[in-house]
Amino acid sequence: MAIEALYVHIPFCHAKCAYCDFDSRALDGSALDAAVVRYLDGLFRRIDALGDAGALQNVRTAYLGGGTPTVLGPRLPELVRHIRAWCAPEELTCEANPESFTEALAAGLAASGVTRISLGVQSFQDEELCAIGRLHDARSARAAVERVREHGFDVSCDLMCGLPRQTEESWEETLHEAIDAAPGHISVYPLAIEAGTPLARRIERGEECAPDEDFQAECMVRARDLLEASGYARYEVASYAKPGKACQHNIAYWTGTSYLGVGRSAAGMLTAGEFCGLSALFGDTLAGGGAARVRFVQRDDAACSFDFEFLSEREAIAEDLMLAMRTTVGAPPELIERARRVLGAARLQAGIRAATTSGLARLDAATGALAPTEDGWLLGNELFGIMWDLC
Repeated sequence: MAIEALYVHIPFCHAKCAYCDFDSRALDGSALDAAVVRYLDGLFRRIDALGDAGALQNVRTAYLGGGTPTVLGPRLPELVRHIRAWCAPEELTCEANPESFTEALAAGLAASGVTRISLGVQSFQDEELCAIGRLHDARSARAAVERVREHGFDVSCDLMCGLPRQTEESWEETLHEAIDAAPGHISVYPLAIEAGTPLARRIERGEECAPDEDFQAECMVRARDLLEASGYARYEVASYAKPGKACQHNIAYWTGTSYLGVGRSAAGMLTAGEFCGLSALFGDTLAGGGAARVRFVQRDDAACSFDFEFLSEREAIAEDLMLAMRTTVGAPPELIERARRVLGAARLQAGIRAATTSGLARLDAATGALAPTEDGWLLGNELFGIMWDLC
């Protein structure tokens, strides 16, 4: 099997952030601690089953996300060792929050084989961190970045724009703080307001203002300018990296690479052939005859039920074109040629013309790739829609 990426979901946090609608639960006592033990036992069994089936032998990247994986404490390195018993990923990333990334845990993760830490910094402004319910402050964020570096990990920092109380000046201060901390990788995301979250309810009551999309766009442009001037290159719409520090797991998602998701709410994507080879691990699901690609999401803790989406060959190639529009390299010539065979030359050309004449994408004369423009990133949904409609 050519499954090259593995995602493992940890649905626990010390506290839910005000904007978060991810599948996660706050740790609040012994009953939930017992649930953590049961959940991890289920993860171990699922990883063993996938390993026994030969599904993990070619994994090159692994990513532990959440939630907040670092709330697991000493059991987190144990999980990493369990993964590495079945595969030898070149890049193994663990998400962490500053308040739970302790010295002891950093040492344990380094010894277990984690290579990369993605820190949820979000802001270096205490008032903004408090407004979104983060448990750390700017000082502990700085200390966490240094701790990551001291233990030899590659460092990534996540930042958010459009936060309550954020201004142009405070955003620029956060960017400068991040650049001064010198992580190899920085991701920049606009805050999204999700229905039912505490922040959404505060906005509904008039206690906070909804994020201004024009302000967020200006923040993204300012981030691009400052980060690129500081030696970071953007390789996808939200991510910047120093040379050699791009996240290979991210790249797998945007380039049609097969990946497995393990844990409740974890998503995966396989070719139809790979899925058939593992069908016994998905409840012997035989639906979707004639599909070229299968997407799935685990619905429960025990890996007993899944939601499936079966994509035709046309849908799969349109999806590859759409995802390629998130990256700086765009859709390479070989993908465009494959799309021409599957979708038809006239239909593909019409889509390319729609994307280029609207200024959302451009054809690179040197490489032959179809790549997004700056407008294509800022108006991503329009560009993604053009690509998806090709199916």
